[in-house]
Amino acid sequence: MNKIGNEWDVILKKEFNKEYYLKLQEFLKYEYENHTVYPSEADVFHALKLADFGAVRVVILGQDPYHEKGQANGLAFSVSNEVKRPPSLNNIFKELFSDTGIRTADNNCLEGWAKQGVLLLNVVLTVREGEANSHKGKGWEIFTDEIIRQLNLREKPMVFILWGANAKSKKVFITNKNHLILESSHPSPLSAYGGFWGSRPFTKANNFLMKNNEYIDWRI
Repeated sequence: MNKIGNEWDVILKKEFNKEYYLKLQEFLKYEYENHTVYPSEADVFHALKLADFGAVRVVILGQDPYHEKGQANGLAFSVSNEVKRPPSLNNIFKELFSDTGIRTADNNCLEGWAKQGVLLLNVVLTVREGEANSHKGKGWEIFTDEIIRQLNLREKPMVFILWGANAKSKKVFITNKNHLILESSHPSPLSAYGGFWGSRPFTKANNFLMKNNEYIDWRI
């Protein structure tokens, strides 16, 4: 887990050799050998593979991967089309329709967003089956902190969408005035009524991007 295959390899090269990351690798080696861990090892960096550093236009931050069988695919909030739509993703699509009028039918995979430069990044990139937050505090947070720091240094404007407390904890690293921060409660049914509904992140993101003749096609 020290190669992504694009510009991120250069951006994160120093991280791969730091002590915390080497310890994280040893921890993950044990976890994958002795437990069921999501996503698959091949998909851990799926979000970074699809949204290369220079191509990122929007960052959507999640907490950690879905922890039930067949759900996590390496993209925050996304699942394959063969899997039942999780409640958080269902609420995201409800807000998308309310905000833009876009209907998503039965499509649950967000690769279409990622390929347009939407970095669907979890704060923690792996999880043990059935145990939410089980890989919290093992080093991933340091790694994703650096991802946000590096994106913050870019002069090209981008949008950071922060849903929930874990995502909002990254706000401290977003200091570049060129970028837009949109924050609300998490889309989970437990917290969506705390400000997620009616937050209109999709329209707000595009209104900002269109100042630079860019936008995201939010249709799935």
